[in-house]
Amino acid sequence: MKKFAMAALGGTLAGIVATTYVAAPLLAQESNETSVYEQLDLFGDIFERIRAQYVEDVDETELIEAAIGGMLQSLDPHSSYLSPDDASKMRVQTRGEFGGLGIEVTQEDGFVKVVSPMDDTPAYDAGVEAGDFITHVDGESLLGLSLDEAVELMRGPVGSEIIITVVREGEDEPFEISIIRDTITMTAVRARTEGDTVVLRVTTFNEQTTPNLEESLKEQAEELGGMDSVNGIVLDLRNNPGGLLNQAISVADSFLESGEIVSTRGRNPEDGERFNASPGDLVGGKPIVVLINGGSASASEIVAGALQDHRRAIVVGTKSFGKGSVQTVMPLRGDGAMRLTTARYYTPSGRSIQALGVSPDIVVEQPRRRPETEEDDEANSVFNPRSEADLRGRLNNDSLSEDEVRQIEADREKAEKAAELREEDYQLAYAIDILKGLSALGPKD
Repeated sequence: MKKFAMAALGGTLAGIVATTYVAAPLLAQESNETSVYEQLDLFGDIFERIRAQYVEDVDETELIEAAIGGMLQSLDPHSSYLSPDDASKMRVQTRGEFGGLGIEVTQEDGFVKVVSPMDDTPAYDAGVEAGDFITHVDGESLLGLSLDEAVELMRGPVGSEIIITVVREGEDEPFEISIIRDTITMTAVRARTEGDTVVLRVTTFNEQTTPNLEESLKEQAEELGGMDSVNGIVLDLRNNPGGLLNQAISVADSFLESGEIVSTRGRNPEDGERFNASPGDLVGGKPIVVLINGGSASASEIVAGALQDHRRAIVVGTKSFGKGSVQTVMPLRGDGAMRLTTARYYTPSGRSIQALGVSPDIVVEQPRRRPETEEDDEANSVFNPRSEADLRGRLNNDSLSEDEVRQIEADREKAEKAAELREEDYQLAYAIDILKGLSALGPKD
């Protein structure tokens, strides 16, 4: 009986302990909920007082949207509220055509910072660069405005002029840039050949990116006589601000046979996702060089990080932007939407790129071009080097046939074109030189 009583007592004590253990969080939860409801009541009181007592009539819808926008913007630079009009524009943008200046922006230190100008857009043509800070639009300061408000100031009718004031590293004073707004038609992938190398310039990750890449690669390879004639691929992701996650995964998968491409981890571990490559490499294992810079962000970093971790590509250029978070666009009632940061993404090796960026395997700065002067032209003409072949009465080379001489001259012409490319785009020329070196070594055993 004593044993039973002790057991029963023990059971009662255990029950009390367990009940106390469970009740404490419940009480805390109820207290938190009460606090939340009190805060919501406070919000309602403020809203009513603004409606009734503000010096001018207010638009109630705009007031509520501003409150929602402020709540989201307080989380991080990439969470935001999209009005029905903004949500519609965003859907059009992911399809590849929209109106504007052609820049991807974020907010830093209260000003608008250019992540990257998009190729062949008004902003790109006007000379806007990644890393520029936009402080004024048409003379109006952007300090204190939200990112959405600043972007709204930059919008306007196609064909109209906008003057932005820019602060740029290396420049002593702010300066103004005039831009004519235009309809932005994004060509997701532009391709060309440089010698035996195929250069794939990926400007954005929208619904067109993977189909464009596959088609462009096929066309350029055929021009060279088939993939066997290609010595390698340059995947140019410079100034690519990112875009759709599924397209980044698809592009990386195009060059990987297997393995993880990227993983995402949210607040809850069970919500994490892992994306793996499927068999099939579009270029059959040909060497790849990926070009990145400070304007390469988000989806660009996913691709560069995946190919780098799998040692499938050599990454060349400068450190990327460092946007390692995933935004989910959630439709809301009234045709609006909410862009909410829901996860961080990680490269196959498990590293997060957030705020750190992708570090290139080989750091190559793009030198700023110095305008040529008349003195430069004179110096080039005076000191143009002469060789034995320029001397009158020189001996002929008797060890080569005419065909061999023509081949040497053709090779020299290719090398001279490569030298010209270094003046035009040093980073790209460096990438092509790497592929030439790998090709000269021959295939791995």
